[in-house]
Amino acid sequence: MLNRPRVRLLVLHAAAVAFIAAACSATDPVAAKPAVTQCLPDAGGYLRAQLRGAITADLDWHDADIRCEGGPRPDGEGLRVSIAGTLPPSAGERAGRTLRFVFGIDTAAAVTDGNALATNLTAIVESGAGSGDPALFATRGDDKCTVDRLQRRTAAGAAAGAKDYRVDARGFCLGPATSLDGAERLHVTTFDFAGRVSLDLP
Repeated sequence: MLNRPRVRLLVLHAAAVAFIAAACSATDPVAAKPAVTQCLPDAGGYLRAQLRGAITADLDWHDADIRCEGGPRPDGEGLRVSIAGTLPPSAGERAGRTLRFVFGIDTAAAVTDGNALATNLTAIVESGAGSGDPALFATRGDDKCTVDRLQRRTAAGAAAGAKDYRVDARGFCLGPATSLDGAERLHVTTFDFAGRVSLDLP
C-alpha cells in the first residue's frame, strides 16, 4: 500500500525541480544566443538604399545580412566605407549576387559631424549566385552624390584600445553610376547606412 505522505512529497519535489530548471534556462546567460553581427560590435549596422536602372531594388539590409569595413581613402583625403550584402529577388537575374557599395566621402578623418559632403560611389556586383559576369558601376567623381548628414562615434561594444568607429550617413545621388563600358546606368537615388571604419586617431 502506498504511503500517501511520501507520494505527496515526491510530487512536490518533482514540481520544484521542474520549476527551478525552467527558471534557470530562462535566465542563464549561457543559454541565451548572442546577437549575430558581421558589421558593428553591437550588431547595429545596416544599409537602406533605393536602386533603379541597371538594378531595381529597395534594399533594407541589417547587420547580420551585411559585411562592412572602412578607413581613410587611399589618398588620405576623406573616409571610405564599404558595405556588402545580397541582392533580393526584385533584382532580377542578379538576385542572390553580392552587391558591394564603396562610399568615398570627402571629409577629414578626425571630423565627427558633417553636412553636405561630396561623395564618390562605386557599386560592385560580385561573382557568385545568380547569372552574369561581375559588374562595376562608378560615379567617376564626387559631384553626383552627397552625404547630407554624417556622424562618427566610437563603436559601441568595441574592445578596449580598438580603433573602430561607427559611421552613420544619409545621402542621395542626383546622377547615375555607370558601367565601365558606359552601356548601363545605376541610379542610387537615396542611401542611409551605419558602418564601421578603422582609424588611427590620436
